[in-house]
Amino acid sequence: MLDIKYVIENLDEVIDRLNCRNGDYSYLKQLPELDKKRKQLIAESDELKNSRNVLSKQIGLAKREKNEKLAEELSKKVTSNKERMTSLDAELEKINAEIRDMLLKTPNVPDKSLPIGKDDSVNRVERVIGSPRKFKFEPLAHWDLGTKLGYFDFERGVKVSGQRFFFYKGLFARLERAVASLMLDTHSEHGYTEMLPPYMVNTASMYGTGQLPKFAEDAYHVNKEDFWLISTAEIPVTNYYRDEILDAKDLPKYFCAYSSCFRSEAGAAGRDTRGIIRVHQFQKVELVKFVLPETSFDELEKLTNDAERILQLLKLPYRVVTLSTGDVGFSSAKTYDIEVWMPSYNNYKEISSCSNFLDYQARRMQIRFKRTKDSKPELVHTLNGSGLAIGRTVAAIIENYQNEDGSITVPEVLRKYMGVDVIK
Repeated sequence: MLDIKYVIENLDEVIDRLNCRNGDYSYLKQLPELDKKRKQLIAESDELKNSRNVLSKQIGLAKREKNEKLAEELSKKVTSNKERMTSLDAELEKINAEIRDMLLKTPNVPDKSLPIGKDDSVNRVERVIGSPRKFKFEPLAHWDLGTKLGYFDFERGVKVSGQRFFFYKGLFARLERAVASLMLDTHSEHGYTEMLPPYMVNTASMYGTGQLPKFAEDAYHVNKEDFWLISTAEIPVTNYYRDEILDAKDLPKYFCAYSSCFRSEAGAAGRDTRGIIRVHQFQKVELVKFVLPETSFDELEKLTNDAERILQLLKLPYRVVTLSTGDVGFSSAKTYDIEVWMPSYNNYKEISSCSNFLDYQARRMQIRFKRTKDSKPELVHTLNGSGLAIGRTVAAIIENYQNEDGSITVPEVLRKYMGVDVIK
């Protein structure tokens, strides 16, 4: 969440920049008055506590001097103070909850480098790598080719689970596994510590990374217990250091994590209903960083390059775009989307989002660091990005590497994992 002091001291600027997100954040104008009232309540409560301590000493002295009348009068004052303190505590709890709820529903302030606009139509293309393949035949969409080969089963996925579920079979199941192995091996070689995180987290973890309260409708909640199915490994891995103080000399810390991801896609009705681009369960390798504040934007560039490396190894054409203020994610200050070329769409489709959250998530989770043993703790900066979405990578390989006879050439970098050169 945002720093309340920063918001109050820069109120008009913060509201103006947040309003570029296509919202109305004028409700933040209530914040200074709420904070003032909160401080007044705290001051009065502290004064009453001090008074209680003084009165307690006076009562003890009166009793020792056997002045029961004075002791009784002082005791009545203590009782009165106690009642007022109880009332103050209730008022303070109410105001703190109001301030917290206000800050929890407020997104991160977009970085000034973002293009200003209402949606992805004004996203800025930073670079285009590779050229789309020119087919000498009519290429098939991955869902048609996979079904024809017998390695996708969408009908039984619907029967067993429901819409937007499917089965991988045979060599496609192996291809998914091969792609995941390539990603994990590559990122591990470049300084990331591999993790296999829990696929369910508690409510505190969901609030920590900003999934709650904003995206509750897109998440799956286990009502029997306080568990949420993760929509990304970002959630458990970023919460790994929640409520901890790290040593500056140990930063940065890089993690890569493979997981299944679960999304209800509540706001995606009618979008990408065919194939495996937008489904309720998919696999992904996530990259997460904990870094010093002064390095976070440099680390974002490195993180994006690390995610791009996988597409370069696979020799898939792609582009990198900077998301606009109206398209950037709730918790992010700046995001690069990596989009891979998909012949079935005759367009690029997102395969990774690489984001710098600054201290927004760390403030929610209280992940801090100390530069020296005696220095004051500071908030770390957190970053993450898909490295990459595995299913979408598989779909891109199927479409871009297909042959006229209906077979699929296995990218050279995957052959050691696949054990075959061609999928027939």
